[in-house]
Amino acid sequence: MRTAWNITLILLAGVGLGLLIRPYLKQTEVEQPGPGDIVFRNDGSDLKDDTDALSNIENPDPSHPPDDEEWLSRFELVERNGELVKSEQLLGQPYVVSFFFSTCPSICVQQNQKLKELQEAFKGEGVRFVAISVDPETDTPEVLTEYAARFGADAEQWLFMTGDLTYIRRIGGEIFKQPVNKQFHTERFVLVDPEGKIEGFYNWPDKPQFKKLQEKIREMINGEKS
Repeated sequence: MRTAWNITLILLAGVGLGLLIRPYLKQTEVEQPGPGDIVFRNDGSDLKDDTDALSNIENPDPSHPPDDEEWLSRFELVERNGELVKSEQLLGQPYVVSFFFSTCPSICVQQNQKLKELQEAFKGEGVRFVAISVDPETDTPEVLTEYAARFGADAEQWLFMTGDLTYIRRIGGEIFKQPVNKQFHTERFVLVDPEGKIEGFYNWPDKPQFKKLQEKIREMINGEKS
């Protein structure tokens, strides 16, 4: 009888200890990035488990705000032809935004091949593609001109943009809700409607999502014509 009583006391003590330390265990849990939040380095490796890096990207440095806004709702970047392009100039038709860098050995090449598919599918129609570099120190207008030629990018329909890195980080985070930083980015295309509002985010490696993106673009184009 005494042995059974001792065992009962030990079990009760264990349960009590578990209840005491449980709140502290919960405090150490860290939410991991979702499947759409994978970012890429120059070597093609992902930073999915780099929580600190993601935290830094999702909170862009506010020390370099533009003159007119503390929280961006518009942007200005330099196109590969050297001209300044303002977001207001993109209004009136849908456009697809992506982030890339020219020295990326794999992911960006595949991504821009997908954009080439979209360009061919909607050639000469009312949609534009805006590719923004996340390595502007390397991606000068001259470099972007050569890079765009690799994909047969129509200068009127497919823009390649560069500018200040801190400013580009803010454009990604504050306008397009994308965590970007030097030489890494998401696998998402951002579809913006003719009024400049984000319609949705599409993971281009996912075939159903890529197909849905094309359907949405077609709906917007047809809506403009009707």
